[in-house]
Amino acid sequence: MSPTDDGAPVSVPLAGQSMDPAQLGAAVEAVLFVVEAPVSVASLAAAVQQPADAVLAAVAALRAAYDERGAGVELREVAGGVRIYTRPAYAAQVEMFLQDGQRSRLTQAALETLAVIAYRQPVTRSRVSAIRGVNVDGVVRTLLARGLVVEVGPDPETGGGLYRTTELFLEKMGLRSLSELPSLAPLLPELDAFETDEL
Repeated sequence: MSPTDDGAPVSVPLAGQSMDPAQLGAAVEAVLFVVEAPVSVASLAAAVQQPADAVLAAVAALRAAYDERGAGVELREVAGGVRIYTRPAYAAQVEMFLQDGQRSRLTQAALETLAVIAYRQPVTRSRVSAIRGVNVDGVVRTLLARGLVVEVGPDPETGGGLYRTTELFLEKMGLRSLSELPSLAPLLPELDAFETDEL
C-alpha cells in the first residue's frame, strides 16, 4: 500500500497482478510523467507488467481525460511512442516561467563550478568535481541550460566531455576575452608561508 496526500493508504497491485482500468491509467501516467523521450506502448506494458492492449486503452483514456477537462498537458503520439507535453495554448505562460527562471540568480554551487570551468577550461566534469570535492553533474546541466558553458568535445585521455565558457559568459562578466579574467595569484597564499614539509 502507498499513502495518498491525506495519508490514507492506496492499495496498488504487485508487479504482474491484474490492475483495474483506473489503477492501470494511474500507473501509466506515473511512468509517462518521468520519461524524457516518447515511449512505446510495448515499453509501457513491460514497465507496468500489463497486457499491451490494456495499456493502449489506458493511454487512450488518459488522453481523453486530459482533453475533456482542458488540462494544461496533453498526451501526444510522436516518434513511435507517447509522451506528456504541455498544451500549446499555454505556451506563453510556460515560456514566461522558463525565462524568469533563466533570470534568477545562480546558486553558490553554480558560481563556484563556473569559476573552476572559467579558470581551468577546457575541463571535464570529473576534474571539476575533484577540485570542488562534490558531484557537479546537476550544476553543469544548469550552466549548459543557461548558455554559460558549452561542451567542446571529448578529452583525449579520459573520453569525458570537455567544457568551456561561452560568449554569453564573457558578456555577463563584462569581459572582452578570457585574458581579462582577474588573476588568482592575489587570492592564493604565498608559497614561503608553507613549511617545506607541507609542500
